[in-house]
Amino acid sequence: MAQQHGRGPHLEGFLGCMYYAAMRPAEVIRLRLEQCHLPASGWGLLNLSGGVVAAGKEWTDDGAVHEVHSLKRRAATATRLVPIPPQFVRILLGHIERFGVAPDGRLFRNQAGNYVDAAANGATRARARKSVLTRTEFASGLAKRPYDLRHAAISFWLYSGVDPAGCARRAGQSIGVLFRHYAKFLDRVHEQANRLIEQSMKEWDRVSQGAGGAWAASRGFGPPLVRNSWSQAGERWEELVGTT
Repeated sequence: MAQQHGRGPHLEGFLGCMYYAAMRPAEVIRLRLEQCHLPASGWGLLNLSGGVVAAGKEWTDDGAVHEVHSLKRRAATATRLVPIPPQFVRILLGHIERFGVAPDGRLFRNQAGNYVDAAANGATRARARKSVLTRTEFASGLAKRPYDLRHAAISFWLYSGVDPAGCARRAGQSIGVLFRHYAKFLDRVHEQANRLIEQSMKEWDRVSQGAGGAWAASRGFGPPLVRNSWSQAGERWEELVGTT
């Protein structure tokens, strides 16, 4: 996106908010410098507090085109913390250095200094898609809408093995919505969790056969844990629970 002429460099950070932080377009439009923790190295943090929507003059109390809303399905004072990776921290720092911020601290604004109209940047996005995607990918509609970047972010988190509850918290949505829309990625998360648990069980068996046996014995599991596998340790645990 940064290589595209016109609005391309400015949109790199804007669209990056959706891809790296799973932000909604309305939340990106309102993002202010005071909400951003951008260290020189390491992970950063965004403290989101709401968004701006284009409601139309006839739908707002003061006749303004845009209206500020709280976070979706949250109280007016609610905030949402979203960690951002070092790669995106550098993008935002570069954006601020190059473009500065609006008088009210907003990172993104149009040429007149007003709120960005996400839909008005369609031509720039289309050029970027055409330059980086294959003909098949372009025709499929991949990443055609700004919102698709948010979906890609959440999908990548899940595919990477991030806990679904943590994904939902970062994305600002319920667990129910997450399971309904990202079931195929959750299946992979469950498979990865099973592999991790299996690895831990094997490690437990290995340790319990050696020096770990003394530790286990000191905590009431006794010699059976040293002799037996994880499944038999579970039976021993059931016996202990049954006696309480």
